[in-house]
Amino acid sequence: MTSPRRIGLLGGTFDPIHCGHLDLGHAAMRVLALERVAVIPSHIPPHRPQPVATSYHRFAMAALAVGDNVGWRALDIELRMGNASYTSATLDKFHERGYAPAELFFVVGADAFIQIATWKDYPNVLAKAHYAVVSRPGFPVADLPQELPSLKSRMSPPPFYALAQPEPSIFLIDARTADVSASAIRERCAAGQPIAGLVPRGVQQHIEQHGLYTSTTPGRRASDALPRPPAGRLHGED
Repeated sequence: MTSPRRIGLLGGTFDPIHCGHLDLGHAAMRVLALERVAVIPSHIPPHRPQPVATSYHRFAMAALAVGDNVGWRALDIELRMGNASYTSATLDKFHERGYAPAELFFVVGADAFIQIATWKDYPNVLAKAHYAVVSRPGFPVADLPQELPSLKSRMSPPPFYALAQPEPSIFLIDARTADVSASAIRERCAAGQPIAGLVPRGVQQHIEQHGLYTSTTPGRRASDALPRPPAGRLHGED
């Protein structure tokens, strides 16, 4: 009998992907001993303004951001759906590929998870995977039991004894993550200010090379003529 896989799923608009996003994945991978982390850019985010950069550029930046991280891959599973990106539908896709809910760890910042009741298919979406909720500046995971009292019984602070249980749980990870946002990065680019240290170096070079997030934002239209990004795959997926 094979042991369960432990796959982290880190989704987001990634417009652009930044060091705060990567900190979430690293914290979850370290604390929960994840084997892999899949970074999944959304196609059409249902709860946020539409992306500034095109899907092509956002996927390219995600791929560049994870390139030096062992066990990390960028996946275009939501970009290929061609419609609004919902966590519930994405988790269903992984179930179709043979992953059990207990093998999946949806990685999310506490600032986003606090809005979980507004997510599509709530509360059923919580039964489709474990949730690795990581502190963000101004949103410590220690506040979540009080902010979400109906979910308190499902929340597990370290040590994570619930890892041995097949039922999906909510793991609260108190870790330091970079105090940076995608909107602040876009504003700095538009103002001609440096973004070094806020995004991985490869992402910075891609933004500068293609003039993303400048006042004219050439990459927003030009990418329509670019080829589709290659499909990302996790080990063992068909």
